[in-house]
Amino acid sequence: MPHQGERDHRTSVRSGAGRRQWAWLGVGALVAGGLVAAVVLAVLPARDPDGIGPDGRSSDRPVAARATAAEAFPGGLARQPSAVNQAARQAAEARADGRDTTAARIDVIADEPVATWLTDPSERATAQTVRRVVRSAEQQDRTPVFVLYAIPDRDCGSYSAGGTSDDAYLPWVRSAVRAMAGSHAVVLVEPDSIAQIHVCERLGHDRLRLLDRAVDELAGHGLTVYLDGGNEDRVPVATMADWLRRAGVDRTQGFATNVSNFYRVDQERAYADRLADAVGDDPHYVIDVSRNGQGWRGTWCNPEGVGLGQAPHVTRGTTRLDALLWVKTPGLSDGTCNGGPAAGRWWESYALALVEHRVRD
Repeated sequence: MPHQGERDHRTSVRSGAGRRQWAWLGVGALVAGGLVAAVVLAVLPARDPDGIGPDGRSSDRPVAARATAAEAFPGGLARQPSAVNQAARQAAEARADGRDTTAARIDVIADEPVATWLTDPSERATAQTVRRVVRSAEQQDRTPVFVLYAIPDRDCGSYSAGGTSDDAYLPWVRSAVRAMAGSHAVVLVEPDSIAQIHVCERLGHDRLRLLDRAVDELAGHGLTVYLDGGNEDRVPVATMADWLRRAGVDRTQGFATNVSNFYRVDQERAYADRLADAVGDDPHYVIDVSRNGQGWRGTWCNPEGVGLGQAPHVTRGTTRLDALLWVKTPGLSDGTCNGGPAAGRWWESYALALVEHRVRD
């Protein structure tokens, strides 16, 4: 359902106070006449109610410490370099055609930090895109945001069908991780991939296991990771919480909600806090506000009357909400519905309408 189409991204990639359950314990030990300092991280284990996780495995594995919002997004949000900034390219073309008013309106989108979607199954192309975005973010001294969107059976065969083959997915993830390692990038993992299980049952257990393995690949490289948390109107909270645990959310910063959708921030925060409580162990969340300025308009696919949401930004970190992001690139079609072009194609009239109906901060 995100419909951040593959074709147009071949060169690019959700309140309550957080309860910290972590403490650093310093332990000194004398070894061979010398003093050796050892630091131990004390954690609380994540357990399902019966103490058993998926596949009969014990769920006693330790929970990852959640970073503060400032730690998760050091320096704030980076803007995309021109090579992957689709709105900027469209604005440049409009100027070249003498359509300066149109270009100025598209600049409203192009000038904001937008996530870079990684959709190309090619490991080489994906790594090149990541390195380009990382270099630009380093020059800005800000944090790049990537979206992994190439899971097998992506979109369950719907408008954004595609992705890698089953045996190619984890190597593809590894190639992206190698290019991101040490960059402090934020990575949103496969929007729709968990929520869609609710209506595409064939995905089920295998999808969750694959995501769990992808989390393993992403862990330990200085990245901040959020899994797919759906939105308030898709999956019952208890079900989504179970699926997130099975997908490895305990080893991530938390989850993302409202990706490519239109629900208002207050609604999504209420949902995300219920979900975080159900998951347990204080996961944080981010919310996609790229197109929610006019709220839900009756459909997820190219609804009329929608507008840009508030400017993306990192929060002050006083709640579990880490950031409001522009994840979906405003101006790209959701699919061939309501008069739209193919998923992921630029749709100028829709982009201009988003700007016209935007929220004024």
